[in-house]
Amino acid sequence: MIGIRDFLRLALPILAMAAVSHATTSAAAENASHLLRSPAARMVDLRASDGSRLKASYFAAAKPGPGVLLLHQANRERRVWDELAARLAAAGINTLTLDMRGHGESDQPTDAERKRQSGGWPGDIDTAFEYLLTQPGVKRDVIGLGGAGALGVGSAVQAARRHPAEVKALALLSGETVQDGLQFLRDAPQLPGLFVAADDDEYPPTVEAMELLYITSSSPSKKWVHYPAAKEAPWIWYETADISKVPPTGGHGTDLFKVHPELPAIIVNWFITTLIETPGRAPADTLASAQILSQLRMQGGVAQVEQQLTKARQIDPNAQLFPEIGVSIIGNDHLRAGEPEAALEVFKLNVRAYPDSADAHEDLAEGYLSLGQKDLARQHAQKTLALLDAHTVPASTWSDTEPRRGEIRRGAQNVLTKISVTRQ
Repeated sequence: MIGIRDFLRLALPILAMAAVSHATTSAAAENASHLLRSPAARMVDLRASDGSRLKASYFAAAKPGPGVLLLHQANRERRVWDELAARLAAAGINTLTLDMRGHGESDQPTDAERKRQSGGWPGDIDTAFEYLLTQPGVKRDVIGLGGAGALGVGSAVQAARRHPAEVKALALLSGETVQDGLQFLRDAPQLPGLFVAADDDEYPPTVEAMELLYITSSSPSKKWVHYPAAKEAPWIWYETADISKVPPTGGHGTDLFKVHPELPAIIVNWFITTLIETPGRAPADTLASAQILSQLRMQGGVAQVEQQLTKARQIDPNAQLFPEIGVSIIGNDHLRAGEPEAALEVFKLNVRAYPDSADAHEDLAEGYLSLGQKDLARQHAQKTLALLDAHTVPASTWSDTEPRRGEIRRGAQNVLTKISVTRQ
């Protein structure tokens, strides 16, 4: 068990580089495969509350399922989402893309209307949102929102603020939101968000704006996708619908799809997780849980985090405040440092948070054995083997491969063997 933690620490940087390379080289073939299976879009004419015409495209899934509304950036239109929308529909997620007022095939506002509506047209977004909810087979209480650029991100966050009961997940690319939107993200720990930014974004300081959104979000399930560059792009002008004013770099909003072809798959998998597999929830993320993980290493920190977990589960019985593997690594670090009492407290917390994890129980068995508490060590080693033999749940939240299951099994069996030897 402890050996594999050391291996992971050494191997992860190399594996990450290999994964990026593989994803980039295989993305074209994967995209083509998805498109061959994807349904055709249906053109939709919507009417705003003032009678203005809005154009949209609807990608219906083959069976009932959740829905996603995608909102474009200021210098693009709805068709930039076509490939992603088709892939979402093929995955079972009904998807609507909208030309926002003044863009694409939707009506153009007058100059006077633009001045009166400097914050956009939230009523237009609600019109599209309601259309999505009323389509046959759409689960109206399991909706995701995606936005690109300041226009799309701001509109998506505000729509989620207006419809908190329906919206279960966000995917936000290269944008920002205003103060009430930030406050909403701060007050919505139940709303998982995917936040994407690139250093070469042609509209700085977009990266810093997205970092602000990410750190403001209180969800332990939030995810940060950052594409680094040697230096950020120079500031030329504000984000604008005039595509001739600022040369595109491929680092802003949906322009990222061409430069980083693995990104659409990341977004699809995000919505599959948060809308289909576990609606309104994603696995707790290490970066998102950094404060809690740091707290665990402080004097009295484990007890404090346990209290936080108890409080969170009074609101949501399935709440997770930290990733299982992160806490496992902390506990094993204590063992390696000759601090078995501290390790045991960490392992006990992990089992409380993840009671169905064979991996967590095996860690706890090791912790008890290190302190000579053989009966409890045996109990959790046997629990480990029972969970593995049942094959009803994954071996852990982070890995369920047969090699990993075998490693956990060997760890539990070694604990039982050591107990048996010491009794002879």
